[in-house]
Amino acid sequence: MNMVELIEKKKLNQPLTKEEIQYFVSGAADGSIPDYQLSALLMAIRLNGMNREETVNLTLAMAHSGDMMDLSSLPGIPTDKHSTGGVGDTTTLVLAPLVAACGVPVAKMSGRGLGHTGGTLDKLESISGLSVDLTEEQFLQQVSDIGLAVVGQTKNLAPADKTLYALRDVTSTVDSLPLIASSIVSKKLASGAQAIVLDVKTGAGALMQTVEDSIQLAKTMVRIGCDAGRRMVALVTDMGEPLGSHIGNALEVKEAIDVLSGRVEGPLLTVALELGARMLVLGGKADDVESGKAKLMDALRSGAGLEKLRQMIRAQGGDPSCCDDVSKLPQAKVIVPLASREGGYIASMDTIRLGNAAQGMGAGRKQKTDVIDFSVGFVMHHRIGDYVAPGDVIATLHAKDAESAAVAGEEILQSLHFSPTPVPPCKLIHAFIDSGD
Repeated sequence: MNMVELIEKKKLNQPLTKEEIQYFVSGAADGSIPDYQLSALLMAIRLNGMNREETVNLTLAMAHSGDMMDLSSLPGIPTDKHSTGGVGDTTTLVLAPLVAACGVPVAKMSGRGLGHTGGTLDKLESISGLSVDLTEEQFLQQVSDIGLAVVGQTKNLAPADKTLYALRDVTSTVDSLPLIASSIVSKKLASGAQAIVLDVKTGAGALMQTVEDSIQLAKTMVRIGCDAGRRMVALVTDMGEPLGSHIGNALEVKEAIDVLSGRVEGPLLTVALELGARMLVLGGKADDVESGKAKLMDALRSGAGLEKLRQMIRAQGGDPSCCDDVSKLPQAKVIVPLASREGGYIASMDTIRLGNAAQGMGAGRKQKTDVIDFSVGFVMHHRIGDYVAPGDVIATLHAKDAESAAVAGEEILQSLHFSPTPVPPCKLIHAFIDSGD
């Protein structure tokens, strides 16, 4: 077997066998196949696609290219949630404690922010002393003890994906449905959760910007998960504007605490309840979505969800007192209001530009080696459909200095588009996929 034959087959739009897929995935993982041949095959896949069997075989081969986390020692049905990425998307910090408080263990491995999207690990590290670097034994013990852990990868999970992902980024093959789906699902399978709820974003700030493309991606991933023997469902949720009002690491932790404390409601809570309720259904603690949402709201109102977050912070070495006093989170040196220059109804937002504005302030990374400033970001005070008069405060900037605040403020103003006539608010939930068919 050699790569030239595989490239030729896919170039001619012929399906690859399970053995051929295993061959090139193993070569990607151990470095035995050169990048130029892997790149050629990726482009052939991008142009000609893969059938269902090929996509499943690719995902399984990538999942098994490294270590596989074993969660069988944990009580109950370990669950996980994965988002395809967005701005102001703090759902993990809201739903994970609530779901765990309802008796479903949440064993979650999260990522860091890169580009315009935020990373859950960076948000958690804004809490004084908190560590996301646990050994496998510590990770399993913590989930066993308190039912919840959110950490970075504790094993060499899906190394083939690391190689192929990096090549896709520089060969214009990112926008391939089987490559996107296999990349995401392989890491979820390798991390060991038996029940997985996918949050597939759609809109201006999403990987897939049309509802149709997002639904197709969601269906593909759910098919793969179900074919691999996992309990998997997906929601397609909106990213035409930031989900939460707070953008920036410590600011997003504050918003999550505000939600769990019952001080604020809104789209972030709504989406967290929809996702979390399905985690309870898959985890066997709710008969249906509505009863799941009711259980989650009971955990919120009783304070059990916030207490579960305190337990997780304490278990991972952090200072849980921030849950009672959010001023203990990192505070920016410069806090200034941003006034709108225009008036009218907010018709749309350039969500990627808003994410990049926070990144430019220091809240995100352009490269993996960049150092995060946990304190910076901004709070949006209006959403699509709201009426804004000239001079109204549209956002509050949290910056390290006046210069970066001014630059970010201009980016935010340029990202907003107004209409003289009323505009309906964004639809939060576009679709639910409970099987790939």
